[in-house]
Formats: sequence, C-alpha cells, structure tokens
Amino acid sequence: MNVAFIIPPAAQGQKPAERTAGCTSVVYPMPNIYELTVAALLEREGHKVDYFMADISQQPFEEYIEKSTACCFLFWSVNLSLEADLAALAIIRRLKGSVPVVFMGPGPTYFTEKMLPDNHCYVVRGEPDLTVAELVKTLESDGDLSTVVGISYRQGDEIKKNPSRPLIKDLDILPFPARHLIERVSFSNPKLKTRPYTTMVTSRNCPYQCIYCVPSSLTFAREIEYRADHGIKPPISFRTPENVAAEIEMLAAQGYKAIAFVDDNFIWNEQRLAAICEPLKKHGIVWGCQARVDAITDNIARILSESNCQYVDLGVESFDDAILAFVKKKITRQQIIDSIKILNKYNVPVKLNILIGTSPLETKDTIKQTFREARKLNVSQIMFNIVSPFPATEFYTMAKENGWIAGGEYVPTDVQRNSILQYPHLSSRDMEKILFRSNLRFFLNPVFVFRQLGKFHSFKDFRMALKALKIKLFG
Repeated sequence: MNVAFIIPPAAQGQKPAERTAGCTSVVYPMPNIYELTVAALLEREGHKVDYFMADISQQPFEEYIEKSTACCFLFWSVNLSLEADLAALAIIRRLKGSVPVVFMGPGPTYFTEKMLPDNHCYVVRGEPDLTVAELVKTLESDGDLSTVVGISYRQGDEIKKNPSRPLIKDLDILPFPARHLIERVSFSNPKLKTRPYTTMVTSRNCPYQCIYCVPSSLTFAREIEYRADHGIKPPISFRTPENVAAEIEMLAAQGYKAIAFVDDNFIWNEQRLAAICEPLKKHGIVWGCQARVDAITDNIARILSESNCQYVDLGVESFDDAILAFVKKKITRQQIIDSIKILNKYNVPVKLNILIGTSPLETKDTIKQTFREARKLNVSQIMFNIVSPFPATEFYTMAKENGWIAGGEYVPTDVQRNSILQYPHLSSRDMEKILFRSNLRFFLNPVFVFRQLGKFHSFKDFRMALKALKIKLFG
C-alpha cells in the first residue's frame, strides 16, 4: 500500500507547531523521530512510504496532494496542530475524495471526536507504532476494523472506540527511524552547532510523578491513553544499550556528526550511560540530552565530558523548595546547585528549564528569585516557559477544580509565549510579561552573547541560531 506522512502548512495566522515536544511553535525544525519510527515499521511491513513537510518543501501542499499516489495519508498531530491538520484534511477530501486519513499523537488521542469528522478518518490512540501497522494492513485488505485495538473511528453517527493496545515492553523490536525520508532536509540544533544533525530516543516515558509534566508528544499520547484505563502514569520502556549503540554506529557510517537525545530522561545509571557513550566517543559525535539533577554524579559528569556531550538539559522549574515539593519534583534547590557545580567542574554545558506558574505558591517574588538564582550560576542557557494545565495531568485536574484556567477549559497554547493559567494573585498577563522580560534579560545579556559567538563553526550556523532566537523572543 502507498502511504504518505503529512506535515501540512500552519493554519492561517498561526505559527507551525513543533510536533516532537508538542507544546510549542517551531523555533528550529526538528526531525520527528517518533513519526519516522512508525514510517520505518510500515516500510518493514512492505508498504511504500512518502513524507511531506510543508514548512521545508518548496512544493505547494495542494499540488503535492493532487499528484500523490498515496492510498492513505497519516498525520502526527499535537494540540497546537489540530486546526492545521483539519484544514489539510479538507484539502485531501476535495482532491482525493474518501481516501483513508489516519491521525496519531496526543491531539487526536485526547480530542478524538474532533478528529473524526467523517467515516474515512481514523484515530490511533496512545503509543502508535504497532496500531498503525495493523490498521494500515486492515485498510489495505478491507478487513474488520473492530479487531484493531487502539483505534477510534466513526461508523455512521456513532464513534467506535476499540480497547486500548498494551504498551510495547521491548522497544528493540522496532526498526530504526526512516531518516532517509527526510534526507533532503538539512536540520540543525543551535545547542550543538554541528551538522549533519539528527535526534534519537532510547526510552519512552518517565517514572517520576511531577504533576504538570508531558515532556514529549509521544509521552503525552501514551499518558493520556494509559491514564484513561489505569488512572496512573504509564511505565517506562527502554531500548537495550546494544540496540542504541547499533543505531549510533549506523548514523556514524551515514556521516552524522551531532545527535540530540530526546528521551524524557536520558541518564539512569553509570553502566547504561557508559555503554551508550562508547560509540559516541569512538566516532567523535557531539551530542546532548535531558536529565534530572539527582542523576548527576561526579562519575556521570566525567563520562559526559569524555564523550563530547555539548549540553545537559536540566528541568529545574524553580529554586523555591516549597514549590518544588508542591509539584512533586522530588528535588531540592541545593541539589540543583550541586548538580550544576559538578557539571561545570567537567566543563559540560548546562541548560536550565524554568517553568513559571507550576504552583499556586508561585508569586512575582518567587519567579524573580528563581531568575536571580539561575543567573548567578554558570550555565550555558536558560529556557523560560509558562506551565500549561495539560489534559490527563494531575495539574489539569487541580487547575480545573480551583478555577485556575482562564475561560474554564484547556485550549492549546504555546507555552513559550502564552498562558491560559490564572491565579488570584498572578494573572495570565503577569506571567506572560515576566516570561518575555526574563528571556530578554538572559538572551540579550552581553555575557551570554559573547560566550555563544565563539562556539559557531560557520556564519550559516550563526544566522540560523539568530533566527531561532528571534522566533523565541518575538514569535
């Protein structure tokens, strides 16, 4: 069966949605490794796969659809992309009639009915890989949809919701992502400043209980579906270090020089980290990852330094211990400071993620204090966002019950710029102003600018980073 994965143009007046993290607009384009894994699985099953990215391709979207020979179109949809994806569906219906269209990702997993406007649309809920493979096979053979677990679909006026599919325990059964489908696109990451660059993932989900957290679009989709059935967060799944190392070896042979690991948490223990870092060090690949501050030890930092790690993304959110305890972060202000000192000792660059408004304990003073504390530390970068009450999180329930959501109900919002959260003492507008001013003070600080200038390998990389910064600050 011929299938095509589609990233359509942004809805009119909106910025393109970033579909890997899933909660912001695009600052710099990023390979969607989750979607490319589904594509690779379909290829392994014998299907012919195409991939269209409207924000990169020079070919107009309608022209692509009109010429396409695909018998099924697939979308990885996030909350911020739903309107764009439905607009693209309307074009597909006008040009291709009743061809099957499949939506997967957190957007359709939660807003299922919205994404089933007709009887030829299908929603894959939660973890999509095996469900998409079975659904496409069933559509190709005109089989019985009621046997495909993990999907929802419309039958006349009724929406059918089949039982959930169990999560994949052994991630090694999945093929490596189909990066050849995007080889015409030159991606870059301002934090790595080296190309060719790609992303990788070595695990799925996170076992910690932070009340607000959906670190990636795949995590969000898994969590929405699993919580609906079990009332708790889904378990974490790992790839074996041997499987990860094999993919790194393949990427090195293909000429890749930089990798961003997009695991919710990448660092778990020294043994696993050392095994994964061995091929990175061997091939001189520069890389970065996300980690918790309580995972950083002297030996961990040494391994990171020796294997060309160019950044560690630490989700600290606040330097206020009462707020950290309220949001169940399970870390303290002192642990944050200690972890940064250890990473600095080994010259591993640190990026701090600070999330404004995670608790009703947050005030203008606590935010200012967090900013002051963060600036005193020797970190490479600070990223400020505003918390959003994402559906299926504990924070959503709390915000809904206490009337902290402006308008009363969640609507998709770019957390890098806008807020739908309001406390009696701290309004949405207050938080948006603080966010903007904090970004300006950090990114336009002469010390930050001077440090960054010396890290670029070419004027092209500098220009791309400047463009990303402009989007980050001003949209």
